[in-house]
Amino acid sequence: MRQDELFGHKLVSVIEAAALLLTTTSASQASNHLDTPTSIANPQANIGDLYAWTSSNGRQLNLSMDIVGRSFSDKLQYVFHIDSGTQLGKTTSTSSIVCRFHTANDIECRLGAADVARGDASHPEGLEGQNHRFRVFAGLRDDPFFNNIKGSNAGYQVAIAALKKGTAMDWANCPKFDTATSAAILDQFRHTNGGPPMNFLGTWTTSAIVISVDLEAVNKGGKLLAVWAATATSDHQVDRAGRPMMKNSLLGLFQSDQASDALKEKYNLMSPTQSVEFTPEIQKGLEIYDGFDGVCGNAAFTHSSDDSFIRYGVSAMLLADDRLWVNSGSNVCTQLFGVELSELGGRKDLSNDCGGRAPSYNAANVYRSLLVNGTVAGFDDGLSHDEHQTSDSQFPFLGPPQPGPAGNP
Repeated sequence: MRQDELFGHKLVSVIEAAALLLTTTSASQASNHLDTPTSIANPQANIGDLYAWTSSNGRQLNLSMDIVGRSFSDKLQYVFHIDSGTQLGKTTSTSSIVCRFHTANDIECRLGAADVARGDASHPEGLEGQNHRFRVFAGLRDDPFFNNIKGSNAGYQVAIAALKKGTAMDWANCPKFDTATSAAILDQFRHTNGGPPMNFLGTWTTSAIVISVDLEAVNKGGKLLAVWAATATSDHQVDRAGRPMMKNSLLGLFQSDQASDALKEKYNLMSPTQSVEFTPEIQKGLEIYDGFDGVCGNAAFTHSSDDSFIRYGVSAMLLADDRLWVNSGSNVCTQLFGVELSELGGRKDLSNDCGGRAPSYNAANVYRSLLVNGTVAGFDDGLSHDEHQTSDSQFPFLGPPQPGPAGNP
């Protein structure tokens, strides 16, 4: 497909499109929770978040797939896909860990022909595979993702009001918000209903599948691992997840509910490497986020050019391939987008960081800051950590479920 065909779909009316944010529900701004009507109707298939990072001893890849529902389904497969290669964006080998539930406490997970584990994996120590290549836990845990959703939505509404009043757009469809408006957007992001920031997922309990697998069993193609997760029936994929906040922050954000849902439903049926067709839609979101700080052209992975695709296209294509990249040659894990920032963003200080996503990462704020100002800080929602204990080193990593009313199905 020619570039003019693939990327020729332009933003028709940024002001009218942005106004649709007013209809966005609170839950839709969570990481990957409740992203489509299909996932809302089937919470046992809805992936809330994916985590992937290396162990401190440098020998294992740690994985967690958080499911919105408070139980698993015996009609679904829960799959971790681990692609490997030597270059960002290119992989040459694929491994999969496929888990099924025969009953509520009888899980079977297979790492191809290399290993299998079956039995009760609900105890904190988990269940080890027959060939000792991986360990699995499956059960209720506290959801470690945190996000001030009400503050975020209030910040969007400040931007919408300014656009309706006639905020100018630059040649690349980036809004040129004035200093006062940019300050007001950030102030709303950092508060909840005008008060201290509150975590929408503070009482959220997740059904988690947690796995720690030997790196040498999944890095056949090279030390760079590209991880994504999926839930599937016997004949089709239901949901998928890679990087945090991809679908609910960028995909279909400026379309009607019906159009946005259709776009996300289609996205969920495809693999990350098939997702290049979503690049134009992702680019529209990038153009708006870039203006939130009052400066256009300073978002991560942007390029100086008089062409809007060249300015935002690299970042849009990078995000369209929605795999979570992990440098398995490192046992130091501190930075979301660490691999991408090292390879594409000039951050050579991160060349020895595993990247990926550990439970302790401040994912929402790093993600937004990169889209707004091109750094990993500075545009935040006032929250810096989850209320409950989590661990990057102690299996099964996620804290126990919290008492009290749960905020999820």
